[in-house]
Amino acid sequence: MEKKMKHILVTNDDGVLAPGLLALAQEMRKFGKVSILAPDRNWSGGGHVKTLDRALRVREFRLADGTQAFASDGAPSDCVALATLGYFKEPIDLVVSGINVGANLGHDVTYSGTVTAAMEAVIMGVPGVAVSLEAVEGHIGEVDYSPAARAAGKVVRQVIENDLPQEILLNVNVPFLPAEKIRGIMLTRQGLRVYHSRLDERVDPRNRPYYWIGGDAPTGVPERGTDVGALAEGFVSVTPMQLDLTAFRALTDLNTWTWDDTSSLESTLLEAVQAEKQRQVSPPSLLLKRGLPATGPGGQVYLMGNIKKCPAYLN
Repeated sequence: MEKKMKHILVTNDDGVLAPGLLALAQEMRKFGKVSILAPDRNWSGGGHVKTLDRALRVREFRLADGTQAFASDGAPSDCVALATLGYFKEPIDLVVSGINVGANLGHDVTYSGTVTAAMEAVIMGVPGVAVSLEAVEGHIGEVDYSPAARAAGKVVRQVIENDLPQEILLNVNVPFLPAEKIRGIMLTRQGLRVYHSRLDERVDPRNRPYYWIGGDAPTGVPERGTDVGALAEGFVSVTPMQLDLTAFRALTDLNTWTWDDTSSLESTLLEAVQAEKQRQVSPPSLLLKRGLPATGPGGQVYLMGNIKKCPAYLN
């Protein structure tokens, strides 16, 4: 019997009146009750924010189709916190963020309000999905969000039917293509994003300098198996992500450094690794529980009992 979500929060970082938000909300209605709480303005590139130094205010809006929505003067992650902490009387079962204008690939996820909204959901103990649509420079006219909305629906259906592991979110990126030209869905890892930033210094009429951080649009290395590569090949990219940012492949090397108390550090390191083995949610411990090698970035395999680096098992 198909599982049904009781309550889905839809949010974004482009603002409550962004057409991508409405397209996503309409698609999510197929899976349960939808509540909308999004920023009252554009928060693109705002990153992961928790507003603690002032009060947050919420206003009611009506979207283009008459849908009731609420907007906060906080960040996307604030909107998720408000919703999951009780702004809506019914508990939130799933947070879906988007549809963002512009892909969020590689290191983009650290800047993206869309993705960090899904991260905030995970912090609050709720599954999170972020959905972004590739932007094409120079495109004129309205953007068709329906292919991205349908892709989001396919992903959310799987989340509902199979349940995401705890502390895992999904970052979904959709190529800017007609639905019939999208080749399918590909599970990916984060790729390499290349930024072309530059500092633009100017002077105002009172002869005071001011600055813009600008530059050309970011590009990426379209390596197969990555989010960048999937979009380049015409696939929807689905990247599972976790909030544990520990660089496990660095632990062995760092343990060879001379610290103030090497024996104490080694003991602490081993304790940390043993604790990782007990966790139910991180990829290394999950793979080990299933008798599979746990691969780190770069293809190394880490056997967590003795921090031994072995050749990777590559698909």
